[in-house]
Amino acid sequence: QVQLEESGGGLVQAGGSLNLSCTASGKIFRVDDMGWYRQAPGKQRELVASITNDGVTNYADSVKGRFTISRDNANNTVYLQMNSLEPEDTDVYFCKANAVRWGSWLRYGYWGQGTQVTVSS
Repeated sequence: QVQLEESGGGLVQAGGSLNLSCTASGKIFRVDDMGWYRQAPGKQRELVASITNDGVTNYADSVKGRFTISRDNANNTVYLQMNSLEPEDTDVYFCKANAVRWGSWLRYGYWGQGTQVTVSS
C-alpha cells in the first residue's frame, strides 16, 4: 500500500503563514503528480495546487501569488507554503499523490487524512 502523512496545519492570524508537508511512503515504484486540495464542510473538495514530477505547477486562481507548491522527489514529499493567509482559506487540506506501486502497472490516486488550517480575522 501507499500511505500519505501530512503535517503543518494549525491556527494562524490573517496575514500569517503556514507550511504544509506531505510524505508518501510504502511500496512505491513511482510517484507522478502530487497536489493539495481543500474542502469545507458540505462543499466539494477543490484543487489548491499541483506539481508534476518535473516541476510543472498549477494553482487555483484564489491562491496565485500567495501559495507556493514544491516537492522533493528523492523523498516523495510535497510542500505547500501558504503566505498572506485569509479567513477564506480556512478548510481541511488534503494531500494527493498519483503513484504506481511495486508489482503493479496501474497508477492510483492516494489521499492523506487531511490537516486543518484555520485563519482567524
